[in-house]
Amino acid sequence: MAERQTLSYLQQRFHAAGHQPRTRFGQNFLIDLNLVELIARTAELTPRDVVLEVGTGMGSLTRLLAERAGQVITVEVDASLAAMAAEELRAFDNITLLQQDALKNKNELSPVVLDTINEKMSAIAGARLKLVANLPYNVATPILSNLLHSHPWPQRMVVTIQKELAQRIAASPRTKDYSALSVWVQSQCRVDIVRVMPPSVFWPRPKVDSAIIDIRPQPLLRKRIGDVTFFHDLVRKIFLHRRKYLRSALQAAVKGILDKDQVDEVLQALAVDARTRAEELSPAEMIELTKLVLAKQRGADAATP
Repeated sequence: MAERQTLSYLQQRFHAAGHQPRTRFGQNFLIDLNLVELIARTAELTPRDVVLEVGTGMGSLTRLLAERAGQVITVEVDASLAAMAAEELRAFDNITLLQQDALKNKNELSPVVLDTINEKMSAIAGARLKLVANLPYNVATPILSNLLHSHPWPQRMVVTIQKELAQRIAASPRTKDYSALSVWVQSQCRVDIVRVMPPSVFWPRPKVDSAIIDIRPQPLLRKRIGDVTFFHDLVRKIFLHRRKYLRSALQAAVKGILDKDQVDEVLQALAVDARTRAEELSPAEMIELTKLVLAKQRGADAATP
């Protein structure tokens, strides 16, 4: 592995293939082998696991995943890079390399990717889905967010992303990084930033620091949410007006669902001051707010002749 994944080896392979890393695909290759090993080790892989890797690169991480997991589905959008990776990984019979975009659009994963995941999981008793990847920066947010909408639901996600994005995901209420994404992930997952990484561990060097983040979905947390789709949509709409008072932000978010008096009743039941801002509510309070909105809506619908 060491020979194949050194900077000089990658540069030689790219030169021979006439290929240059493409910034539009977010291609930054992790060249610190200890960090590649750390990503794989953190995921705690077993033969039960079906691993999704988005951004195959030259297969340095893919190899480690294939040595530890039952099946690896690795997705690479760049055709020439996928061809080089296929050559590097030809000795493995438990790797499926898909040359395509992992996303159908910003709100949906590719149906081909999802079908392949379900196919591989159906062949393994007690199979678990894990996302383990050096995620291209330009698709990191939709990949992580959409996987939490998907079926099967991931059992774990261990990925490298921009440090700024990792901080947003792990942020606490009342901080500048706290966002709808923070609420969406933390409402159903445990989150830890494993390691912050400088640009020097990548080739080409990105302009920002990166981080390895460990996201562990929790079924009991997700169960508290109830209507997951409504929750996700409401949180997103409320955070469009994060600096407004919660009363105003909620009125805008539920326009056409609840009137102003009903919004006031929801906030009274939630026992928060109307001058509270969205960014001050914890994920648990956002879940409770969503349930109160739904209950009020259903009550209003039931009362309509």
